[in-house]
This record gives sequence, structure tokens and C-alpha cells, in this order.
Amino acid sequence: MTSPIISLLPQLASGAAHTHALGFAFDELDGDRVRVRAPWREDLVGDPDTGVLAGGLVTTLLDHVGGMAVWVALGRFEPLATLDLRVDYMRPAGPRRDLIAEARCFRLTRSVAFVRGWAFEDSPDDPVAAVQSAYVLGSAEGRDRPASPAAGR
Repeated sequence: MTSPIISLLPQLASGAAHTHALGFAFDELDGDRVRVRAPWREDLVGDPDTGVLAGGLVTTLLDHVGGMAVWVALGRFEPLATLDLRVDYMRPAGPRRDLIAEARCFRLTRSVAFVRGWAFEDSPDDPVAAVQSAYVLGSAEGRDRPASPAAGR
């Protein structure tokens, strides 16, 4: 049976005021990996000389897709709060290019979800940034297990 959260992913990607203003859009779900796209727009550029999207946009995109990955792992929407967010920038984003973020929740405990993800233009094999994050869960319904069978990878 398909989780009801799956049908809500497009709305969750862009339904909040800030994600709507930033133009975030649900891209795809591949197993437990959620992808969200931030389209290149001139008003989101951090350095007008290069045309590269602002670093804060990258961080926001990674944080948001991480939360969505938690909801997919839970199979439902519930309140979350970012507890820890480490972003490692590996290279500048390409000028005038959309940015994609992909994340998966690899561990759920009773109160915290752990996520890894990447931001990139074409392939996660050539990341702009990587993220490792933790989210405080709004309820604790008998968790303390891997988020998926592949979580040990």
C-alpha cells in the first residue's frame, strides 16, 4: 500500500510561504530519496558577476528536502524542527542553472531523524554541496529502527 504522504509531496515542496517564494518544486521520489528543484532566477543570485545561486538558497533547499525525506520515512506528515544541519560546500553552483537537492532519511529514533543529502545540477555524483542533518520529531510512536531496509548502506 502506498503511503498517503506520497501524494502530498508536491504540495509539501512548495506549499509554505518561503518555499513558494523561492520557487521550490517537487522533482521526484526514487525509493526513499526525495528530490526538490530550485529554478535559477535572477533574484536568487548571490553574486551578480557570476550568476550563481546564493549559498543561503542551497542551505534552505537542503534543509527542506531533508525534512521531506523524514516525512517519507515516517509515512506521514508531522511537525519537525531542524536540530542540526551541516552543509559542506564542495564547489560553486553553475551559473544560470537550476539546482536539485536529493535527500534520504537513514535512521529514525523515538525523537530524532537523521538525514543525508546532496545539492547538484545534473548528477549527485558531482555535488555542489553535501548535507548531514538531524530533525526533532513532533511525536514518538514506537520508533528506534532504520528508516528503510537499505539504511545500513
